Amino acid sequence: MNLIIDAGNTQVKLAVFNRNAIADYRTAAMGNFASEVKSVFKQFPNIRYAMVSSVTCLDKTAMNVLSIFCKVFVLDHSFKMPFKNSYASPATLGVDRMALATAAFYHNPNGNTLVIDAGTCVTYDMVNDYGEYLGGAISPGLRMRYKALNQQTANLPLLEPVDMIGFIGNTTDSCIHSGVINGMCQEMDGIITQYRERFSYLTVILTGGDGQFLSKRLKNTIFAHSKFLLEGLNYLLEYNKR
Repeated sequence: MNLIIDAGNTQVKLAVFNRNAIADYRTAAMGNFASEVKSVFKQFPNIRYAMVSSVTCLDKTAMNVLSIFCKVFVLDHSFKMPFKNSYASPATLGVDRMALATAAFYHNPNGNTLVIDAGTCVTYDMVNDYGEYLGGAISPGLRMRYKALNQQTANLPLLEPVDMIGFIGNTTDSCIHSGVINGMCQEMDGIITQYRERFSYLTVILTGGDGQFLSKRLKNTIFAHSKFLLEGLNYLLEYNKR
């Protein structure tokens, strides 16, 4: 069994994999990571390997606790990838995008796949039907757009995403929601259409914290998969631990 750990800025996601199936999934605050790890291993003592992907860095104490229980891999650019990486600056490619490209490669090995990760930023990652990672795009995420409107202007309030009826705002708040949410959906639909014009039989995977919120608002056919990144990390672990 494998323990997959995706550490963000404030929250950590932990998933236990039995081969390629998720046996357990939980989240923990960064400060509760060590105690959560102990709880996971108490429930699943057969875990032998752990993969850590971190946008920040788990502190030394947390890593030491983890290494007591199993062999630990920390994802970096030295890892072997199952796909051909055609990114012009591979050393700058984020580890999250490496994992998403891996998941795309295994999910649709003989097809064209675009992965959209709607988190703090929105990333677009393309793996073609030759098993080649081509790159993609990065743009601001939902909450980053709300914050920018608040912080870069004198009078606009800081809002959170809400369900909208229609797209024409008639108050300041509803105009902001329309601009952010409708604008992001139009961006995504436009980019998906661009990729579909170039790549035949394109599969589109939408993941990330805002994936479910946005999925029902897109015109294009997509597959929403909230744990796609974790699956990619597990595939990478299996590919490299051999």
